[in-house]
Amino acid sequence: MKGLSILEKLDIIKRNTAEIIGVDALEKLLHEKKVPSVYLGTAITGKPHIAYFLWVLKLHDFLRAGFKVKILLADVHGALDNTPWNILEERYKYYEAAITQMLQAIEKGNKNIEIVRGSSFQSQKDYISDLLKMSTYVSVRDAKKAASDVVKNVEGEQAKLSGLIYPLMQALDEEYLKVDIQYGGVDQRKIFVFARENLPKLGYKSRIEVMTPLIPSLTEGGKMSASNLSSKIDLIDSEEEIRKKVNASYCMEGNPNNGIMAFLKYVLMVIKADNNETFIVKRSTKFGGDVSYDSYTKIEEDFVAKKLHPMDLKNAFAEEIISLLGRIDKNKLQKLAEKAYP
Repeated sequence: MKGLSILEKLDIIKRNTAEIIGVDALEKLLHEKKVPSVYLGTAITGKPHIAYFLWVLKLHDFLRAGFKVKILLADVHGALDNTPWNILEERYKYYEAAITQMLQAIEKGNKNIEIVRGSSFQSQKDYISDLLKMSTYVSVRDAKKAASDVVKNVEGEQAKLSGLIYPLMQALDEEYLKVDIQYGGVDQRKIFVFARENLPKLGYKSRIEVMTPLIPSLTEGGKMSASNLSSKIDLIDSEEEIRKKVNASYCMEGNPNNGIMAFLKYVLMVIKADNNETFIVKRSTKFGGDVSYDSYTKIEEDFVAKKLHPMDLKNAFAEEIISLLGRIDKNKLQKLAEKAYP
C-alpha cells in the first residue's frame, strides 16, 4: 500500500502475531526490498474450517504491507501425512475452491496472491537432489522432533518414514518458492527453526518466520482441528449445525479462555475493525438491552466482569458465523467434498 512507512508496515505485519523469528531481518527486508514475498503452506488433509480465516486475514496484512503472497497447497505433504494418493487430486480441488472462497468471503480479494501446488515443483530434479542432500545432514531424532507438532503419523510403533521427510521438504519449500518469509501457526515453530538451522547447510539463506496463535477448540482443551468434528465449525456446516455447535461450546462465565473469544479476537473483530463495523449482541430489555462493541478489548472486559452472559455472546457469535459463511458457495464445496472426503 502506497504511503505506508516502514514502521507502519511493521505494525501491520506484527498485528496478532505470537512470535516473529528474525525481527531485525524483517525491518531490514522492508528497507531494502520493494516487493518482498511471503508464503503460507497448508497440507491438503482434513477439511478447512473457520480457524483458517485467521491466516487468510494475516496474509491480507502482508498484502497491505506491500508483499507478494504465495499460498502453497501442499498436496505431496498431504500424502506424506495420510491423505490417500488416489484422492489427492480431489482433495486439491476442494482446498483450492475453499481458500479462494474464504478470500472472497472477507471481501479482501486475491490481488497479488498466487496459489501454488506443491507437486508442481517438488518433483523437479534439483529439488529431489537437495532433499537427498539434506537427508544426509539431518538425524532421525531431529526430523522427528521437527515434525512432532504437525505430522500425525510420526509417532508410535507404526510411525511412517514419510513423517520424517515432511519437515525436510517444508524447509526446502522456502528456497524453491523464492520467498523471504514463511508464515504459519505456532504449531509450526519446530519446523520453522529446523528450516533456519538446515537450509544454510545446503548454501541457502535462513528465512524470517512469522507465527500467529492457534484458535482453541470449541470444546474444552486443544485447538480447533479438522480431525475433531466437535472442536470446529466447518465451512459447509448448515445454520442449524452452527447454532448447535456454538450453543454446546465451552464458554465459562467470566473466563475468556475459549474458542469463541479467541475467534472474536483474531478474526471477527479484526474484520469488524477493518470495515468500521461493530459487534452487536442482542438482548431483551430485561437483561440490559442490545449492546454494541467496537473492539475486542471491550468485549473481554464485559465478559470477565460478567456483564456479558455466555449465552448472549454465543447467540451473537453464531449469527456472525452464519453471516460470514453465508458468503461461501456451500453447494459447490459440498459437491467437491463428496469426492475429496468420501
